[in-house]
Amino acid sequence: MRVAGLDIGSRTVKLVILNGSEVCEKRCLETSARLAEQLTDLLSGLRFDRLIATGYGRGLARELFGAETLTEIKAHALGVRHLFPEVRTILDIGGQDSKAMVLAPDGRVLRFEMNDRCAAGTGRFLEVMAQVLGISLEELSEMALSADQAARISALCTVFAEGEVVGLIGRGEAPERIARGIISSIVKRSLGLLRRVSPSTPLVFTGGVACNRAVVRLLEEELGFQILLPEDPRITGALGAALYGASSLGSGPGKGTEEGLAG
Repeated sequence: MRVAGLDIGSRTVKLVILNGSEVCEKRCLETSARLAEQLTDLLSGLRFDRLIATGYGRGLARELFGAETLTEIKAHALGVRHLFPEVRTILDIGGQDSKAMVLAPDGRVLRFEMNDRCAAGTGRFLEVMAQVLGISLEELSEMALSADQAARISALCTVFAEGEVVGLIGRGEAPERIARGIISSIVKRSLGLLRRVSPSTPLVFTGGVACNRAVVRLLEEELGFQILLPEDPRITGALGAALYGASSLGSGPGKGTEEGLAG
């Protein structure tokens, strides 16, 4: 049986298709304003027997394609544990939200926290700050790693933090120090989220922000231990959705949902 897992996020859409236990297709693209058309085009011509959707747009996939739906928490837990059976804590930072969860040894979600009401501490925060500096996200990461110290950015809101960065530029602060201050800011928020779930090791970092080397480096320095990273940190939710469909947890194509299930 070929099972498709679709993770529809606010910034990106991820697709994983499993043929048995093997990944035979994976795609990742930026979320379009014409989401319904985008999803239809994405799935057109692909062969699968079952479709499981997760992410903020999962309801649309249910309406359009009769997809089964799965909560993001459950999807990420399944996907990460498949890649790292020893995982105990997951930190996921995407484009518009971030989440931290602690798993039991058998994979059940024991605790989780989400920050989905503000872009601070997410990929969108990094995008806005990079735009203010007039550089790419890759350049932001490299500049942060080359800095001797971080400029202080204390605002908890993306809009106010943007104003702080503009002020730092106006006072002649070194761009490298500003970049490190931006990365330090997102790391600080991530640590706060992790503390609320009382993390255990090993910790796996997922989501688009996990592709940022500076965030990973500074987070490891603050935590005092090495973080585990998937080969592609963006697709764990889609992978988990596909794994759910391939398991005996579902209730048949187009019929089952796992809305509201945390563990």
